[in-house]
Amino acid sequence: MQGLHLTADLYACQCGTALMINADTLAALCTRAIESVGLTLVDQKFHTFPSWQGHPGGVTGAVMLAESHVALHTWPERAEVTLDVYVCNFSTNNSSKAERLLDDLITAFAPGHQITNRILRGSKDADGQSDELLLEWTNPNSAHGFRVERRIETRRTPYQMLEVLETPQWGKLLRLDGCYMSSERDEFHYHEPMVHTAALAHPAPRSALVIGGGDGGAVEELLKHPAIERVTLVELDAAVIDVAREHLAAIHRGCFDDPRVQVCIDDGAAYVAREAAQPGGARFDLAVLDLTDPDTPARALYTAEFFARLRSLLTPDGMVTLHIGSPIYRPERVRHLVMSLRSVFPIVRPFGVFVPLYGSYWGMACASGETDPAVLTSEEVEHRLQARGIGDLQYLNGDAYRALFALPNYYRALVR
Repeated sequence: MQGLHLTADLYACQCGTALMINADTLAALCTRAIESVGLTLVDQKFHTFPSWQGHPGGVTGAVMLAESHVALHTWPERAEVTLDVYVCNFSTNNSSKAERLLDDLITAFAPGHQITNRILRGSKDADGQSDELLLEWTNPNSAHGFRVERRIETRRTPYQMLEVLETPQWGKLLRLDGCYMSSERDEFHYHEPMVHTAALAHPAPRSALVIGGGDGGAVEELLKHPAIERVTLVELDAAVIDVAREHLAAIHRGCFDDPRVQVCIDDGAAYVAREAAQPGGARFDLAVLDLTDPDTPARALYTAEFFARLRSLLTPDGMVTLHIGSPIYRPERVRHLVMSLRSVFPIVRPFGVFVPLYGSYWGMACASGETDPAVLTSEEVEHRLQARGIGDLQYLNGDAYRALFALPNYYRALVR
């Protein structure tokens, strides 16, 4: 049943009156349009409704096609029309014919404005759910998506909906509650800037805290620094680590089994609160907040109160990095998070990188009491990479590091 379903809602139509109230006129239009695009009419039924409150009645029509159907309804009293075109693509791809048919019908009604939608229906492989198109809403008005070859795992955990998907574009992909988190082929766009911006600026990071990051990507990047002796990973949802171990080795590269890594299944806010309340609690040179968005169970980890407790766990020259969202799609969120960080840390450096999986230029930030990552030159970054023997990077080099802090004017104005 794989196919394309098109809908259109037409307003302020300026066509002739007969097209809105005469079943024969409307049927003739559909017949001509269907034949002109090469689809096959099997049967049809059109019905004109009686007059209502002094207005002529509208027409409802349904056309059966060998490829599927066309349906439409007119409201002459409001000069409005709804259109529905669905074609099956089981043996032949009829999508272009459906698109032309809808365009021809819309043109005939001459709407002042319209709303159209495209829905991909069914799958070539119903059991494997291949060819699924999954969308993520970047804000209430925008979405982007990717085609899925098969679902590897779909699981409802106590905290969220977890999906592992095989995609042609990104390989294996992790989604949480309908939001793309990480993928095999693009994770370096996110994890390398997130981790190495602070890790390279620190003279010799020995201990690190990662909150979230159950895919292991941030931990794997931290372990590239030879001075690192201890990484504590605090992940709320054990299922994320379980599926990462099973399916996402290309992201974590076995980091969970490294003797330097301690995995704690715990709420990040509770963990930090307990450690901050203990005299001589754990101290870290680096903290990486690799979290879901603030409108998820991670919301408590984006507050000034949490940032203050976290700062108490950092060494004097310690640093924290986190993503702050898209300055394009969520500007107010970005502004608010930077203000919250500045209420706690003397040095806050927003930076940005395009993350293909997220479909946007993405905001991140590095905050510290003493260390400023933006003062490093490209030559100093290259020297530290060489001195530390860090060569396995796909994104970051000296010039790319410096470019992270070159904010576009609209982003600079947002966080100044």
